[in-house]
Amino acid sequence: MKRIVVLGSTGSIGVQTLDVVRALPESFAIVGLAAGWNHGLLASQLAEFSPRMAWADGGGSFDAERVGMEDMVTEPDVDLVMVATTGRAGLGPTLAALRAGKQVALANKEVIVMAGELVTETAREHGAALLPVDSEPSAIWQCLRGEEQPARKLTLTASGGPFRTRPLGEIAGATPAEALAHPTWAMGRKISVDSATLMNKGFE
Repeated sequence: MKRIVVLGSTGSIGVQTLDVVRALPESFAIVGLAAGWNHGLLASQLAEFSPRMAWADGGGSFDAERVGMEDMVTEPDVDLVMVATTGRAGLGPTLAALRAGKQVALANKEVIVMAGELVTETAREHGAALLPVDSEPSAIWQCLRGEEQPARKLTLTASGGPFRTRPLGEIAGATPAEALAHPTWAMGRKISVDSATLMNKGFE
């Protein structure tokens, strides 16, 4: 039984993580959940998975013990931490979990962009596993594992987002609503805009 903390449990990756836990209850247990602004969804997740720890941006009322993210990820009964937050909010908890020797499944690309060398060095120093979750970095990581020769070139794929068929000249006048209308994935606002502008490719 692997005991998991999910940071960003109400976002797209967090919800998918809980789908896996729901499908494999004999293999995984949720011991902590943390979320941003979607307190309603967090409340329903807490009711279903009954973790002993929880955290919500801006407060919120719940029965689980309120524990900050950095403290939550270092608890002795935590085996794996899913970091599915966005932006810099994921950096502190990621480093704390790695220093505690936890397995860290990292879906937050910004953490690596901000502090990649520090994060990977911390993982090495403490013998912690750092597992890329985002689709393209994870695919590359899986392809490179066990290879004797270093790769000469890596190619990142992209769905193209909502503007993939639009002439370049039209994109400057695009509206926020158009940028949020991804043709393939239902994601949060920030990652949807990053996808539309291809900023996420830059992060990768």
